[in-house]
Amino acid sequence: MSEILIVDDDRSLLDSFERLLIEEGYTVRTASSGEAAIAAVADRAPDLVIMDVRLPGISGMEAFAKIREADARLPVIIMTAFGTTETAIEATKQGAFDYILKPFDIPEMLELITQALEAGRVMRSRVRMNAVPGSFEADALIGKSEAMQAVYKAIGRVAATDATVLVRGESGTGKELVARALYQHSSRAQKPFLVINCVAIPETLLESELFGYEKGAFTGAAGRRVGKIEQANGGTVFLDEIGDMPLPVQAKILRLLQERSIERLGGYSPVPVDVRIIAATNRNLERAIEAEMFRDDLYYRLKVVTIELPPLRERKGDIPLLCDYFLAMYAHEMKMDNPGISREAVRLFDVYDWPGNVRELGNIIKKALIFSRGYPIRPEAVSQALSSGGKPHAADTVPDGPPDMAAAVRQWVHETLSAGSHPDMFNFMMDHFGGIIIGEALQMTDGNRSRAAKLLGLTRPTLQSKIEKYRLSLETRVKEQDGPPLT
Repeated sequence: MSEILIVDDDRSLLDSFERLLIEEGYTVRTASSGEAAIAAVADRAPDLVIMDVRLPGISGMEAFAKIREADARLPVIIMTAFGTTETAIEATKQGAFDYILKPFDIPEMLELITQALEAGRVMRSRVRMNAVPGSFEADALIGKSEAMQAVYKAIGRVAATDATVLVRGESGTGKELVARALYQHSSRAQKPFLVINCVAIPETLLESELFGYEKGAFTGAAGRRVGKIEQANGGTVFLDEIGDMPLPVQAKILRLLQERSIERLGGYSPVPVDVRIIAATNRNLERAIEAEMFRDDLYYRLKVVTIELPPLRERKGDIPLLCDYFLAMYAHEMKMDNPGISREAVRLFDVYDWPGNVRELGNIIKKALIFSRGYPIRPEAVSQALSSGGKPHAADTVPDGPPDMAAAVRQWVHETLSAGSHPDMFNFMMDHFGGIIIGEALQMTDGNRSRAAKLLGLTRPTLQSKIEKYRLSLETRVKEQDGPPLT
């Protein structure tokens, strides 16, 4: 749970703001002066500070400078009245995450808080390279393949330099993790790290977001705004999906790399900045240059060092390690025991091309973990998880079953869900199949519960509890006419 420190001498605002953020699920501390804010941060660093500019004693700007001196990676949002926007702009130039005018719009503030907390998490959460088996750190590069060893070596060689780096690879291969690892092992690791997704920001706003603007630069520009690149001065800027950047903005990035300066929108004077640029793309930049969609001069400036991330289909030997990592992480996240995964289930992954790469594998493992309901993940759960992704693959049928079995099961599930007559639909359907499976195992073993338990991979007490739960008897087989036609 993220912790936020609110600093303001207005008691009513503190109380109402505190209640709002607690209702949103945050832990909140408050301070009513700059000195108290500095002491609170020194005692226990929060995940975010929201601070008014005008405070009794030392000013909000002085307190911000002290907090930034202690930890430049701690995001700070400045609150300001209309008459002090220049001060807030100066704070942004000095590294504040952003500023907001009082009285503020609550949804706008909550969105800004979400962005600031994520920026702080990205800066402070270390990326582990080749994490140990069984670990569940949220950010790790996993793999012992030759291709991944080459990636680790490249990170080690270039991280300590200020060289511009271009990270290339398909979607889902981990390009942002590589960028963060480069930042965290650099001499700028205690300075800001800002992520700019060139696709997520509308083309009309990208230029002003990156470089800022002067008052009157366009309709609605009521005052100066500092851009993200200037805000990150001294730190690192990660330009994700740079292959989709509009050509006019590419020209300004080229100038930044060549002259180490920017020009705000509507401005006429260059602003010196000291930032390291790391860029990433899943595009074929050479083809984009041929199509005149990407500048060749920027391309050569970016690729001082290039790190290529291999697609998962070219390093399938790493899949067992990745499975162990995702199982540990998601089991911890969902507060359940790690049930493990069978070798047969892992082998199903070898026949799939993984267009979504490591990100897709993580999603599949999470689904399979849910489907398995705490039991070791079997091929059936993997097949179900792959099928739910909506893409064809070799494991699209239930292993060792008739070709039309999966279709029959899906048809029954579809019809049952469409009827929507049960309040606990998921467990109702899972119990139905559980009854069929247990009943069939008892039939196959002539009612020998020890053999049936072994056949199902269960303990005998667990099997007994399920027999009682499903009200099964040796003489009564689960009626198939109430369920999908499995034969």
